[in-house]
Parts: sequence; structure tokens; C-alpha cells
Amino acid sequence: MPQHYSTLHVTVADGVADIVLDNPPVNVLSATLMKELHTVLTELRGDDSVRVIVFSSANPEFFLAHVDMHILDDEDLFNELVAATPPGVNVFQAVGELLRNQPQPIIVKLAGKARGGGAEFVAAADMVFAATETAGLGQIESLMGIVPAGGGTQYLLERVGRNRALEIVVTGDLYDATTAAAYGWINRAVPAAELDAFVDRVARNIVGLADGVALRAKEVFSPVRPLEGYQREETAWSSLISGPTALPLMNRALEHGAQTPEGEADLEQLMRSVTH
Repeated sequence: MPQHYSTLHVTVADGVADIVLDNPPVNVLSATLMKELHTVLTELRGDDSVRVIVFSSANPEFFLAHVDMHILDDEDLFNELVAATPPGVNVFQAVGELLRNQPQPIIVKLAGKARGGGAEFVAAADMVFAATETAGLGQIESLMGIVPAGGGTQYLLERVGRNRALEIVVTGDLYDATTAAAYGWINRAVPAAELDAFVDRVARNIVGLADGVALRAKEVFSPVRPLEGYQREETAWSSLISGPTALPLMNRALEHGAQTPEGEADLEQLMRSVTH
């Protein structure tokens, strides 16, 4: 790939595009990462040699921690992303739409944790395989004084149903891979030592299909954009983020170690400790 990225490592070989997320120290979903995801997926969209895309992380502990709590610090870049956002979705929902509407099947190889916007990214992918011993998923937004606003509520409805989706959102808990698989949040949990080989085999099997089969199969299962659901999500999030609680709570979390490896190790407990 001729394009240089600061938060991604991209290699294309034998029909597989491997995209490694690398945004130290904990792989937050920053404005730069969002922009680079748009760039690389747009480029791959027109590459007929790529039959499947695999996302993984350079950090074994964190796939995508969550949306960067400092995301508004680079106001110009954030406004650029907003201006490029398609009608009917917000800037965070647009990330999930990129994955859901990418022509190639997208696989997430989840070895570490994905919370908030990171969990939404995972749920927007076509297939997710997670390490039994080390992976974790959580929609932690409720502990930050908000609700998911990157499509997470809608993806959870699609994957796990209303009752479990509500449980995941209001508890803010971190779910292990075995539970996530049982809920239908991910495809399956795989022993950590076997995860690389398992995902590689799935990707190679897709590449080995007759021309056009994988792309047509994804077309068959193309999701309808839940515009009404997206709007409800955006309205609920906007009312909370503009209120008196959410931003001070996030600032206290940052002061106590959020977005550091130590603080993110048990972010749920950290957030609960700064709520009052």
C-alpha cells in the first residue's frame, strides 16, 4: 500500500488485507485513526485483488480502548470528519457504516479489550473471533454518563436482542469472550494460542472461493441502515453529553488514569470510583 498511516499498519498479500490498529498507549479511537480508517477502506474498496479484510491490534491488551476522551482537542480535524459524514449518521456512526458497507467481508481478530467505540467497531464487523482467555467487550458509556452513540445500540439489537442489549448498555460491564459468544455478540471464542491460525484459516478459505462469491454473499446479507435507530441514539447521547454530568465525569476519569495502560486495565472500576 503506497499510503502512509500513523495509526495503522497495512499489508496486502494473497487476497488478504491485514490492518493492524496501532495508536499507543491504549489504542483509543482518535480522530486521526477515524480519518485513516476511512482512507484505507476507501482505497481497498476499489481493489479487486482484496477478497477479505482482517483487523487486529498491535497492542495485545487493547484492540480499541474506546473513543478518545480528547477527541475534540483537534477541533479542525474533528470538524473535517463531521463535514465528510454521510447524511443520516453522526461522525461515530459513520465508522460502523464504513465497515458494514465495505464490499469485502471484514473479520476482527480480538485478542484484547474493546470498550465503547471500540466495542461498536467490533460489532459493526462481519465476523469476530476472540481469544477465550484475554478478550473482553464492553459498552462502558453508561459509566461515563452517556449512552453509546456510534451505532452500538443498533448493532447490539441486531446481534444479541433487546434484553441482552439493554443489559450490556446499562451495566457497563466488561464481558469475556465466552459470554460474548454465547450472547451472539461475536462469532466464537477461540483459545488464545490458536486465534492467529484460526483467523488465518477462515481468511484463506474466503480467498479460495470462486471469483465474486464472497462479495456477493456479503451483498446478500447487507444491512439496512437503521436511520431511525441511529437518530434515537444520537438524540439520547446529545442530551447527556451536553448536560452537567458527563464531561466532568470523564475529566475526573482522565485525572485518575483513564487512557493509560494501568487505568484501562479495569476501566469499569475506575469509572465507578469517580462517579460520586
